Amino acid sequence: MSRRVAGYGPRLGAALPLVTALALASMGCTPARGASASTSSSGSGGAGGASSSGSGAGGAGEGGGGSSAGSTTAASSSSGGTTVPCQASWTVTPACGGATTTGSAPDFGPNVLIFDPSMSMTTIQGQLDGVYSKQDAAQFGTGRYAYFFLPGQYDLDVQIGFYTQALGLGQSPDDVVITGAVRAKADWLGNDNATCNFWRGAENLAVIPGNNIDGNVDIWATAQGTQLRRVHVKGDLDLDDNGGWASGGFIADSVIDGQLTSGAQQQYLTRNDDQSWTGSSWNMVFVGDGTSPSGTWPHPPYTTLARTPVVREKPFLYVDGAGNYLVMVPSLKTSSAGHSWGGGAAPGLPLSIDRFYLAHPGSDTAATMNAALAAGKHLMLTPGIYHLESSLQVTLPGTIVMGLGLATLIPDDGTAILSVADVDAVTLAGLLLEAGPTSSPTLLQIGAAGSAVDHSAAPLSIFDVHCRVGGADAGKAATCVTVDSRDVILDNTWLWRADHGTGVGWTDNTSNNGIIVNGDHVTAYGLFVEHFQQYQTLWNGNEGAVYFYQSELPYDPPNQAAWTRPSGQWGWPSYKVASGVTSHDAEGLGVYSVFSNDVAEENAIEAPTGAGVSMSHMVIVSLASGAIQHILNDTGGAVGNGTQTSFSSN
Repeated sequence: MSRRVAGYGPRLGAALPLVTALALASMGCTPARGASASTSSSGSGGAGGASSSGSGAGGAGEGGGGSSAGSTTAASSSSGGTTVPCQASWTVTPACGGATTTGSAPDFGPNVLIFDPSMSMTTIQGQLDGVYSKQDAAQFGTGRYAYFFLPGQYDLDVQIGFYTQALGLGQSPDDVVITGAVRAKADWLGNDNATCNFWRGAENLAVIPGNNIDGNVDIWATAQGTQLRRVHVKGDLDLDDNGGWASGGFIADSVIDGQLTSGAQQQYLTRNDDQSWTGSSWNMVFVGDGTSPSGTWPHPPYTTLARTPVVREKPFLYVDGAGNYLVMVPSLKTSSAGHSWGGGAAPGLPLSIDRFYLAHPGSDTAATMNAALAAGKHLMLTPGIYHLESSLQVTLPGTIVMGLGLATLIPDDGTAILSVADVDAVTLAGLLLEAGPTSSPTLLQIGAAGSAVDHSAAPLSIFDVHCRVGGADAGKAATCVTVDSRDVILDNTWLWRADHGTGVGWTDNTSNNGIIVNGDHVTAYGLFVEHFQQYQTLWNGNEGAVYFYQSELPYDPPNQAAWTRPSGQWGWPSYKVASGVTSHDAEGLGVYSVFSNDVAEENAIEAPTGAGVSMSHMVIVSLASGAIQHILNDTGGAVGNGTQTSFSSN
């Protein structure tokens, strides 16, 4: 998304404020200066470990002695011939999770900066400022960075630029407390415009807004492809910067003690948070929050679910008292509400870092990473850009593939980037999947056509995995994500066919679909899909659920003939539930048009009308030329020519 203005829920068919129309001519993202990439030598670890079937105690990555990631007894220890399941814990043993005793950091590469509270705050601040000066405007740059904060107290201004991830390494967010700020500012595009503040995040830390930074209010002014997870803001949090436009966003498993103000944010999802929220624009969704704002759709445009149906929180790094690095794999939970970490109990099962193969850009290839995966290792990609000569093959149940600092994967020969077998409890986290110069049929393949294995006890989970077609480099892909497996959970996913940058044009960065879901029982929390040339989202599976959907239609159809379906209908619906689907639930959907030419779409959303299909709280918005004629199935008011917003009645 690059040309956006936030309104405040005007009446159905009402004109947007005059400032909206005036601003459209000058809005837009521009390519920015980049930062050079760094490379490092390849790392490795010890024995892998994960379970083939999940349980309430974790299901992914629970080591069993020297077992590999595919072992069916990995989440257990043995005593007198009896198999005993591993219990939730912060510590590992040789039988459960491994047994690292080195007390030192492995080789995370040069772009992971590890900070200790005993270090000079002036020294740390200088390092942070040096990275931020490179990453602040590096929208399509090559730098990738992660900050690790060891437990303790810090007095810092941590500004988070592009491709930067700040991570606390405590068992609780409150183990790492930063007085000052952990913030994302809109200071590079002009006019406090945060609508292109993509690809960044902060996790597992606490911040006390102070030191007279931004009036002692923490600022998280971001757009898509960003996250706050396991964050404790001990004060107020604003989601825009000085009232400038913003287009986020996602916060999960967090606590905001003060006031959370959405400001000019157009849309947002909060999940399993505890907060006091104020503000609205087009589409605000609250799932499983301990406290949610009150209101009746569409004034304000709030969608509230009291409980999160099913989710597993994202795995996270931490250190124990001896300085050993571990990865916590939280348990699967159902019907949950509020944040998960207040009581100090272990949320799942830990893995020693030696169960991971640490990949490094420039030295690791698809071949070296696939060899590690086949040997039962989990995979951790240190910050950087990885060019792949073939697909990464995830074949063993319980495997974890996680990136640091928005690790970016690019296929050089038109293959998928990741191909995941139809197995239990795989976890993918923190990755940017970027299309290469030769078109790939899909960039992420989950399962195979016709997959029917029940994974409900151990779903595959995808956290903060984003896709990009064009923008940084010329790229093509028929589809970003194809889900054939059952029981998959997507938690914050942005799929983007670039509307600006390098290699951008109707016949240049070609891509039909953002996501195609063929499997049953697939759930998405925070699905952002933009600018693809046919259906943004095509849902063929039954029992699917989407809680928060944000989509911009393609800007660049050159004329109506180029954007007309074979049936003769104008345009392609953004969200299409196939005619054979009998059960589907989607809540809080926003579809926007920013057409460069005078083209129209007949329906923003299409879905069967059977009793098992529920589509609720939908909004369409026009921000430029052309029109969307209906919200859903030839119903709902039209919008067009940049002046209208239309809400569904239910």
